[in-house]
Amino acid sequence: MFKRNPFGHYDILKTWLIRIFGMISHRRYQGFNELQIEGSENILNLPERNVLFVSNHQTYFADVVAMFHVFNASLSGRQDTLKNMGYLWKPKLNIYFVAAKETMRSGILPRILAYAGSISIERTWREKGKDVKRQVKLGDISNIGTALDDGWVITFPQGTTTPFKPIRRGTAHIIKTYKPIVVPIVIDGFRRSFDKKGIFIKKRGILQSMEIKQPLKIDYENESIDAIVEKLQFAIEQHPSMMKVIPEKELKAYESENKKREWS
Repeated sequence: MFKRNPFGHYDILKTWLIRIFGMISHRRYQGFNELQIEGSENILNLPERNVLFVSNHQTYFADVVAMFHVFNASLSGRQDTLKNMGYLWKPKLNIYFVAAKETMRSGILPRILAYAGSISIERTWREKGKDVKRQVKLGDISNIGTALDDGWVITFPQGTTTPFKPIRRGTAHIIKTYKPIVVPIVIDGFRRSFDKKGIFIKKRGILQSMEIKQPLKIDYENESIDAIVEKLQFAIEQHPSMMKVIPEKELKAYESENKKREWS
């Protein structure tokens, strides 16, 4: 009853947080909007530990909450659907997600979500809307390793919700160091459905999508950091050569929205 995970969080409390927030958020993906899922069968054959999910990023919280839903639904035998919330009763507790420390400390709700599975790290390139340059904290990398050793980790290697930004090389270093199974995920529709934080519904009736791909084949010993970075870019469909997929008008509007938020 009082079992804790490696970060000192009580399993029973985490279970109830996932149940409650799962029930509250369910209609955001199966009601107000519709989440189209593809590839959930790729979840079933994964090992219990040392799995790294890499995904593009569209909102601060709605993306990762959707993944918690999809992973647990898939493990409960639901293929490409979130119908029937019964899968929330016994959620997989060793799922973690990498997030910026300043984001997870920005209010009561983010702090609660952090308890549900956040690995909070300090950004080395940006803080409070300004560019910075910091050394990577070894403790942050170690925490990601601890989470991988315990279970599954979700990360957004671009470190931003703006599309087609470069992949952070730190993700490739983590892959080389801990040698996890790397599963790419491609999402869409979340930036049209929700506000930037992914808390408020911006528009209803939007078709959201999530594609869970097969694990990447990576030569951990011989592939270079640059080669892994490029492989990740193509896997999550964020390589610069793919920019034409998003209309230029939409891309500029989104970048403008980001800049306004940074100055606010």
